[in-house]
Amino acid sequence: MIALPQLNIFSSAPSSTMLLVAGGRPPTVEWLRQCSRTVERIWSIDHGIDVCLQSNVIPELLIGDLDSARSSAIDWARSKKIPIERHPVDKDFTDTQLALERAAQLEPQPAVVITGAFGGRLDHLYANLFTCAHATVCACLADQAEVVCFARTGESITLELNIKPFALSLLPISEVCRGVSIDGVHWSLDRAELRQSLPNAISNRVESKRVNVSIDDGILAIALSFDQRLQE
Repeated sequence: MIALPQLNIFSSAPSSTMLLVAGGRPPTVEWLRQCSRTVERIWSIDHGIDVCLQSNVIPELLIGDLDSARSSAIDWARSKKIPIERHPVDKDFTDTQLALERAAQLEPQPAVVITGAFGGRLDHLYANLFTCAHATVCACLADQAEVVCFARTGESITLELNIKPFALSLLPISEVCRGVSIDGVHWSLDRAELRQSLPNAISNRVESKRVNVSIDDGILAIALSFDQRLQE
């Protein structure tokens, strides 16, 4: 189970969870502190160390090229004796991809929640979305406004909601998603086929505190929107 302030995600994910704090749209201080209390490990990715400093959430590792982290936040990390794994600015992978790869090497392998993954540049969001969808670890993107988790071939996921989202969308990551089913929403599906070329399962309305999603074949992103202002 992955426990977030808005919901619990039940799937085949490992029982332990880690939080990666990245440098995109920052979560609120309250959300980050709540989330930090439900995970076993916390890492900061580059500019995410500024978010950790603001929230006084102390990660056990700072990883990245540190091209966007403020020097005052890096100094704070050093004062807290947080190990720093610094990578070259000129490299083949993003800082988030490097962090996910490192997380995949942990024993036991945890489920990973990435916050600070939304907002800002479209290319960064695109990279985060597809990297998480294909990662060897179970990963999701989350903050107080949005949550994206993934269902892969043969998986069933149950979302137990503490807060009702204003919209739930199913986004095909693979070219075709076959045998997609969902209940607990206004427009249910029963073994439907969804195509990446025409993502039309958008803005469903949640009508239950429990939503079940399953897929026979493919990779499917389940996106929940909790902040009505994102629609404006």
